[in-house]
Amino acid sequence: MEPPAVRAPAAPGSVRLVDRLLAAGTFFAVLAVTARLGGRLDAAGTLPLALWLGALLLTRRRWPLAVLLLSVQAVVAFRTAGLTDAGWVWPVSAAYAALAADDRPGRPGLPWAAGIGLAELAFAGAWETSAGGSTPREALGSLGTEALWLAVLLAAATAYRNRLRWRAELDERLLQAARERDLEAGQRIAEARLDIARELHDVVGHTLTVVGLQLRVAAEALDDSPDEARSALATAQQVRAEALRDLHALVHVLRAPGEDPQTPAAGVFEIAALVDRMRSPELDIRLETAGDLTAVPAPVSLAVHRIVQEALTNTARHAQASQAEVGIRCGDGQVEVSIADDGRTTAQPPRRAGHGIRGMDERVRALGGRLRAGPHAQGEGWLVRAAIPVPGFHP
Repeated sequence: MEPPAVRAPAAPGSVRLVDRLLAAGTFFAVLAVTARLGGRLDAAGTLPLALWLGALLLTRRRWPLAVLLLSVQAVVAFRTAGLTDAGWVWPVSAAYAALAADDRPGRPGLPWAAGIGLAELAFAGAWETSAGGSTPREALGSLGTEALWLAVLLAAATAYRNRLRWRAELDERLLQAARERDLEAGQRIAEARLDIARELHDVVGHTLTVVGLQLRVAAEALDDSPDEARSALATAQQVRAEALRDLHALVHVLRAPGEDPQTPAAGVFEIAALVDRMRSPELDIRLETAGDLTAVPAPVSLAVHRIVQEALTNTARHAQASQAEVGIRCGDGQVEVSIADDGRTTAQPPRRAGHGIRGMDERVRALGGRLRAGPHAQGEGWLVRAAIPVPGFHP
């Protein structure tokens, strides 16, 4: 886990204002509390001490430890010289709090503040019972109150420092969560782009192949069989219209990702029409189905359609085959689809990243299935076989 981000420093104007307020507050507090407790307000004692303690606080942000040491040294010097009878710890409260609340890396402020406070109280106790003329009972009563005040002060400063650290950690976690959400969104966008690219490849490749086959049939039959030529041209026109519809739906997804577009109507029930369009005098295609096709979920139905479409397109383009068989079986918790032809194995298309066989494999794997594409094991030809699981599907 990354360390909490360092908070940005406050604006210079606000820093100067807070420091000045603390300095002025310390100056007036030393004078007011000394007067309230019946102490002396000498111009050569308490007044310069209050000025000195307030002035040091103007640099507390840069040198908090030095400010505390100099402040304690000033109190000890004024008290032992008899120039003031102010307290030992409470005049330096702001300096103790500033050091204890310092949460910057490499600044162990709390241990230093506690150590300096204990050392000051120990020195004060020894001086009060020796040079100050106080009895141990009187010294204990006077310094016990200041010790309690020091403990409360350090506890409050520690709580404030921990709160600052908690806020910094919370900000870091929120920032990390935002980064993770952005990363997940980027991954989803990349996956969506891959799906759209795969759809475009399948639609365009299939359309060009079928239209090319039908145009060749029309050209060959134009003189001898005009009816057959017109039928081929009508099929080409139909395939072109369906391709335009599918492309329109895909472009709609790109332009309006937040809306619910009309997705291309492709599924297992359109495979029969697909086979009829792909069938030609040079390539006879047979289709066999088994099981309840209506129970196939839409994502699996679309994947089966695209697998058959891509496999037959490759057969028509590259295999130089005369026959092809398409089989779809629904049962035993999965949908099985196979496309086999009798073409030349060496003429089959190579594996190319993002297209063809790899595109079919990505479709199947995305649904938790498996795909095999390669030479037919029982002789010449090419075989594409896929099995896609459908949990809870037992037609």
